[in-house]
Amino acid sequence: MEQVTRMPLLGEQFPEVKVQTTHGAMNLPGDYKGKWFVLFSHPADFTPVCTTEFVAFAKKANEFNKLGVELIGLSVDQVFSHIKWVDWIKDNLNVEIPFPVIADSAEGVSKKLGMIQPAKSSSNTVRAVFVVDPKGAMRLMVYYPQEIGRNVDEIIRAVKALQTSDANGVATPENWPDNDLIGSDVIIPPASDVQAANQRKDQKDCFDWWFCHKQL
Repeated sequence: MEQVTRMPLLGEQFPEVKVQTTHGAMNLPGDYKGKWFVLFSHPADFTPVCTTEFVAFAKKANEFNKLGVELIGLSVDQVFSHIKWVDWIKDNLNVEIPFPVIADSAEGVSKKLGMIQPAKSSSNTVRAVFVVDPKGAMRLMVYYPQEIGRNVDEIIRAVKALQTSDANGVATPENWPDNDLIGSDVIIPPASDVQAANQRKDQKDCFDWWFCHKQL
């Protein structure tokens, strides 16, 4: 009987795994303890959409680094294929890939994290993104089909929003920091009692007692 592996859940710990990468053997999430990291998978090396994504991640690597975020790529291709593909990108597109790329198996971390979805991609990894915080908890997960490339700027925006929320105990609105209603403001937690709710009704930065915002 085939073993069924469920999709991971937000807030769960990233599973402990030892992986082989283009930068050598690594232990996840242990080698990134105390750091944010973004693990993103791609279906296969030497494919057009994946190449555009790797170039985009490489060009934005400094922005991730400024946020204290490490990048890690992954697919079920073998490590020699990753190395050759990374070299091809450098030689032909003049872009150096600065982050490690995991050479996984269909039974490895890819399966544990739900990146192998036979109904969509057979034995290839779908385009998954996992944002993991310094405590090793999975804070954001996104899955894309093979035919749709990702938006790297959106991943950066989401990481900034998570870090802002953690640091300030607030929430962020749609498309923060460029929301149509409240701009770059953040949303403060709703009132927890009647007295606080009544006090908020007349405050200038409140649409109602349950919807108040502020600048940071």
